[in-house]
Amino acid sequence: MLRNTTVRLSRPMVFHGRLTRLQSTFTIPKTQKGVVFYEHGGELLYKDIPVPKPKPNEILVNVKYSGVCHTDLHAWKGDWPLATKLPLVGGHEGAGVVVAKGKDVKNFEIGDYAGIKWLNSSCMSCEVCEQGHESNCSHADLSGYTHDGTFQQYATADAVQAAHIPKNADLAQVAPILCAGVTVYKALKTSGAKPGQWVAISGAAGGLGSLAVQYAKTMGLRVLGIDGGERKEQLFKSLGGEVFIDFTKSKDIVSDIQEATQGGPHAVINVSVSDAAISQSTKYVRPTGTVVLVGLPVKAVVKSEVFSHVVKSINIKGSYVGNRADTREAIDFFSRGLVRSPIKIIGLSELGKVYEMMEAGTILGRYVVDTSR
Repeated sequence: MLRNTTVRLSRPMVFHGRLTRLQSTFTIPKTQKGVVFYEHGGELLYKDIPVPKPKPNEILVNVKYSGVCHTDLHAWKGDWPLATKLPLVGGHEGAGVVVAKGKDVKNFEIGDYAGIKWLNSSCMSCEVCEQGHESNCSHADLSGYTHDGTFQQYATADAVQAAHIPKNADLAQVAPILCAGVTVYKALKTSGAKPGQWVAISGAAGGLGSLAVQYAKTMGLRVLGIDGGERKEQLFKSLGGEVFIDFTKSKDIVSDIQEATQGGPHAVINVSVSDAAISQSTKYVRPTGTVVLVGLPVKAVVKSEVFSHVVKSINIKGSYVGNRADTREAIDFFSRGLVRSPIKIIGLSELGKVYEMMEAGTILGRYVVDTSR
């Protein structure tokens, strides 16, 4: 931590990111450590930057831990056809403590645990917001993309969209739930799969996939995982997955999946970043089944042969993060011990190493950065 960063507690901090018996006042420094870049693909600078001040509708969160998402890599590289701010502090899976709030904030108190999500704010008055699709708002402000995110020790968030985290939560463990967990939980709901039916998770041992497997199990679904390598199979099985298909060994993956699921999965959740794997899922999905698109490979196009698409009457749907209710529900699964985050914690200063592993496809589970180092 910075030398001038002091937080007054009635008891000292304890292990695993938990704080106890917080007092109502905090000393907030003027500067903090964060990772910032000034151009897409440019150097990731771990440096002193100003601590932001919350607007009337915002809370200021002392971020203790932040998950690292593939979206953060895309934001840094400038892969998507969306305008972003520069310079930028990335990150959107931040878990920490509310240390200040704007005058209009009514739903958070100083000392509360709070989570900062990909959706930092939305207009809350347009048609899609009224229907609970806030993430699709054309005026959405996005953490780590259009709004400086959680790869810093202090970050701001609109209090309406910020997530409430139970006081007994392990902040390191809950951080990935704020994006990866919410995203896959919403995707499973979008799929329409019912208890007892098969769902295939493409990219089953990655940051999103490892959580998707668990949420699917808690929702009563039978889970087939698709990924490559023995280590990934071991993780998948340890999380409760039923059937694992190793794409590096399969000679006919479509037939293998359909045979294992007695006709194909009723739903497919595509969290991998392979456009070939996404198009392949339209072939092995069960007739009348649903293919859900979640992962965003650069400039990818999903291809579905029209005759089979029509004759099988399959559905292809996109699913984009989740709303406030989805977030609350996803955190509740975690709080009740039904979902855990398979994480590895490293220092914020080592963020660049995580991006390198992401590009190489070698990450197992989820990486979380500790903002104090």
